[in-house]
Amino acid sequence: ILGRLRKIDKCGPYSMFIKLLHIWSDRKSPEEIADKVKRFFWYYSVNRHKQTVSTPSYHAEQYSPDDNRFDLRPFLIDPRFSWARQKIDGVLAKMKTDGKLSTMSID
Repeated sequence: ILGRLRKIDKCGPYSMFIKLLHIWSDRKSPEEIADKVKRFFWYYSVNRHKQTVSTPSYHAEQYSPDDNRFDLRPFLIDPRFSWARQKIDGVLAKMKTDGKLSTMSID
């Protein structure tokens, strides 16, 4: 689901975290979801450069690990995602003080 949210829904760390809060809220705590999203994007950014040198593969599905021929996204990415991490941590802090999440109040 993480790869599909990133590739098909074009989610970054913050938007993926917000979507997963609604999808996984009954199964995982917000801290677990935040940790999973942060780890996913850490490994994605650390390994992104490998997609530029891999050989093309058959596209059987819209989501595939193959690099698109005209993909203009940067392949050297800062793995810290500091802005998104701060936003996610801010939402977690707000949830702790309020006791629940109201997505309408999130910037």
